[in-house]
This record gives sequence, C-alpha cells and structure tokens, in this order.
Amino acid sequence: MNKEMEMKEVELNELDQEKQPMTGETPEKNGCVKVKVPEDTEVKFTGLSKDELLRVAGTTGWVRTRLMLLVLFWLGWVGMLAGAVVIIVQAPRCKPIPEMHWWNEGPLYQIADVKAFSGDKGFKGVEEKLDNLNQLKVKGLVLGSIHSVQADHQATLDLKTINPEMGNEKDLNSLLERAHKKGISIVLDLTPNYEGAAAWFNNAAAVGEKLKEACAYWLHKGVDGFLMSDLGQIAVTAAWPSIQGVVQTNVTEGTKKTALMGSITSVSVDDASLLLNNSGVDLLLTDLPDLTQSGVDLAQDINKLYFSHPQTSLGWSPGGRTPGQLTSKFPAVPIRLYHMLLFTLPGTPVFNSGDEVALKEGEPLDAIWDLESPTEEKNETVKSVRAERSEVRSFFKALSDLKGKERALLHGEFISLHSSASSFAFLRLWDQSERFITVLNWADTPITIALVHSDLPAEARVRLSMDSEMLAVDSMVPLEKLQLGPKQAVLLSYPYAG
Repeated sequence: MNKEMEMKEVELNELDQEKQPMTGETPEKNGCVKVKVPEDTEVKFTGLSKDELLRVAGTTGWVRTRLMLLVLFWLGWVGMLAGAVVIIVQAPRCKPIPEMHWWNEGPLYQIADVKAFSGDKGFKGVEEKLDNLNQLKVKGLVLGSIHSVQADHQATLDLKTINPEMGNEKDLNSLLERAHKKGISIVLDLTPNYEGAAAWFNNAAAVGEKLKEACAYWLHKGVDGFLMSDLGQIAVTAAWPSIQGVVQTNVTEGTKKTALMGSITSVSVDDASLLLNNSGVDLLLTDLPDLTQSGVDLAQDINKLYFSHPQTSLGWSPGGRTPGQLTSKFPAVPIRLYHMLLFTLPGTPVFNSGDEVALKEGEPLDAIWDLESPTEEKNETVKSVRAERSEVRSFFKALSDLKGKERALLHGEFISLHSSASSFAFLRLWDQSERFITVLNWADTPITIALVHSDLPAEARVRLSMDSEMLAVDSMVPLEKLQLGPKQAVLLSYPYAG
C-alpha cells in the first residue's frame, strides 16, 4: 500500500470515529464531547407544592385576574340570556295546527261497484289493488253500498248482511286489516236502496232504526266511517240524532275518529250550507265545483262555504258516484284541470274509480290496471291513449303527494285572487310555510292576468303545470303579468318572507 492510500484510510477512519455514538466506550477524538445518558432515567415534573400554590394564588396579580375572569363569565352569561329572550320575543309565533282527522289528510276514493272494480273478485280484488291505491296517497276508500237488498223492495233490506257477489265477512275483515296496515281507512256507503230509483225508498224514517243498528254492527267490525247519499232525506228524521250518537262517539285524544259523511247533488250553495249546519256530519260531499259555470260564480260559492264552515267538513265530489262520470260529465274541460282544482281547494277531494286516469263512463275499469303492466303496443291509437292516461295518473299522483305534505294545501287559508267568466285563481297560505297559487283557465283562448295581493312577491316558482312548454316546472314566472294557455292550469309557489 503506498503512502497516498494510507493517508486516505486514516482520514476515513477519523471521519468514522466522529460519527461513533458517544457511549463512553471509545476515546474522545476531534473535539467531540461524550455525554452519558442513563437508559432508565425518567424526568418527573413535580410542580408547585400546596404551600407554594397558596402563596402564589394570594398575590395581587392573581386575585385581580380571577376577579376579572369571573366578571367576564357572568357578563357573557347574562348577555346570552338577554339575547335569547330578545330572539324569543321578536320571533313570529307559530299558529296552532287546527284539528285534523284522517279524512282531511288526502283524497278519498269511491268504489261504488265493488264487483266491477275488482274484476268479479269482490273484496279480495279490492285488497289486491291496495298497493296501487296507496301509491296515489289515498287516505280512505268509500265502498259500495255492499249490503243485501232488492231494488225498490224495502222488505228485503238487510244492512248487516253482505251481498254475496262481493264476498263475505271474512273477506271484508281481511280487507280491513290490510288497508289499516297501509294507513287507508274504510267507509261503507249505507244508502239503503242503492240500486233503486229512490235512495231511501221515499220513506227514510222507516229505515232509520235499521240504519242505527247497522252502524253499531259495522263499527264493531272495525269500519272507519259511513256515507249516506241524499243526506237531506235521512237528516230530518227522528232517528238521525240516535244515528249520530252511535257514530260520532266521544274518543280519547290520539284515537282515530269515526267519520259520519253525507252526500248531496243538485242543490244550491245556501241549501248545502244549511244542511251542513243542521245535520252535523263530519264531511259533506257536494257536486261542486262546476267549471261549466262562471269563474265569478264559482269564487262566490266556494267563498260562501269556506267562510261559513270549517274546511275540515267540506268535501268536493263533482263526479258523483258513477265511475268515469267526471270525464263524461264535463267533456269540454280536461280532467287534469279538475284534479288541480280539487286537490288545492280547502277541503277533501273525493274521486271515483277511474278518475285518476281520465276513464270515461261505461269504459271497463281494467284500463286502470293496464298501465301497471307496460307492454309493447303496436296499435298507435291504443298506444296514444295509454300514454295519455299514464300522464294523467302521474299528474294525479304529484298533486296528491303535495296535498298530503304541504301545510298550506292541507289546512291553509283560502284567498280568492282573480275570477272571470272562464278563469279562477286563488292563494293558499299557512303561517310560515310555503305559499301556493292555483290558476285555471277553461276557456278556448289564452289569458294574461295580474295577480295582486299584499302577500304576493313579484314572481313565483312553477310547481306543477299542464303546459310544460310555456310554464316549465321550476321556472320563475311574473305574477303581475301571468300568461296561461287555453284549457290550462298551473300551480305556483313561493316561500314565506317573514
């Protein structure tokens, strides 16, 4: 090894020695300092003793600091308390929710002909359709009449026996149990002579006692209410108070209430109002509203009923009891326009089987269920009809969903905003909830209207529309110059502004 190599090795050794750990086992080199650190040594913090703490705590600085912190704490606490009181005092008070019952929470669905509706399966067929009805947010089914009687033969009347064509009590019990699990109530139509010329055999007083016994019997079976057609005839008999006593029994808070309902047709608003007062029914079904009349008259009729009676007792059933009659009775008015009106008026909308798909009177009810099983349809006419019915049903479902969850539509105030020969607009509002505006035009020409009220903003949002091109859902439209096409309806909303 030459001298140059030896010098490099020495330098490397020296460098390596500098990097050696200072453990005390090697001699010091190049000015390195060796420090011995015991491996098991623990550093303990003992802090101040009690006497030392007491001496420090008693000094002037610490006394002032503690006093200052105490004052700041109580000032902050008092400030937060005062702020909370101010917020509570200045915050708008919530209005108490009015008393609501199950028949006020959504639409009622009438099945006058149980046999036809169920495809000759009776109660079992109705039970099979409960899932479909539940999708429509239906809150109650009005069945029948289902009792045994021969048309116009009073002697054959038996209100406690089921017509065998519809099933038996076991089938009815099964329907009741399944419907209640889905939150759907069952109402029986106890109109005695339902297949005859006169609903009460022209002698309502004679069947009053039987009616009272039947109500008690079916209540015991779990039925949720009763409907009497041509209410004016039975409500003036001596038996009526005892019938009320059986059905409208006092219930404890939180218990489901039994409904006593009546229906009337072709009577004036004044007569309907008088009957509602005198009969004391929980819900009166009328054949209003009628969109073949003037919008001015319509506004007056609805205002008269709304301001004279609780809206919880108002039921709207312009289609009557016959399936498909709503479409057939008013052929010039699109049924969706009626849907919009009935769902947004104060009160309970009542529909017949088939109204949700614009079924016409005399058409088979199978058309309702065909939409649930889509198939490849080659016939263009049939395909077009199916598409239209599906669109109507979707519109119905959307309105029913809004009716069930929006407080303004459930029990809000009603304010008429506009009426003309063929148009009508009104506002529904409740306390601090979303507000809703319904606008309808059943004329053959478009309209431009100005909606003015102290609560209204400059524009509102489209929630549901029959004209998706002119009034697209979620678009904002001006209220001082609202345009609506012929035979169109729109539902608008805007938030509570404080």
